[in-house]
Amino acid sequence: MEVHMGISLSTTGRGRQLARWLAVPAIMGVAALTFTSVFASSHREAPLIAGDPKADATDLYAFRSPDKTNAVTLIANYIPFQEPAGGPNFYTFDPRVRYEINIDNNGDAKPDLTYRFVFHTNYVTNKTFLYTTGKVTHLFDSTLNVKQAYDLTRIDGQGKETVLGQNIPVAP
Repeated sequence: MEVHMGISLSTTGRGRQLARWLAVPAIMGVAALTFTSVFASSHREAPLIAGDPKADATDLYAFRSPDKTNAVTLIANYIPFQEPAGGPNFYTFDPRVRYEINIDNNGDAKPDLTYRFVFHTNYVTNKTFLYTTGKVTHLFDSTLNVKQAYDLTRIDGQGKETVLGQNIPVAP
């Protein structure tokens, strides 16, 4: 017979299963009461970044690539709280912001690799403020009024820069 949180449970299958189900919320509750602060991305709470949402790096995801198991996929999110249906004028990346992803491979808190993204914005016509003048069906659609591209540079730990791509189109 085991005792969990003052409840007597049998050590048979059902008792163990119930104990597991009861233990998880109990542990989470204790953890919630114990930890008063947690480190997470700001999502515009920080005073300096609140005025510059285009520079706000909100989340970074890293995982082993499903199609290439010896590689890592990195996904960075910027511009918090933008909804996918927030058009017709969507936020763009800011050409004045230096977007960088720093990677530390050995735990010394110094970047061993940096990927730098520099964006360029082109307005097809200045006759409208709209992001698009009709339905967009592909990346180079003529109805797309605001077009962005970026240059991607890889910087190693010694500062050597390698341009990986230039004028890479941004998905609308």
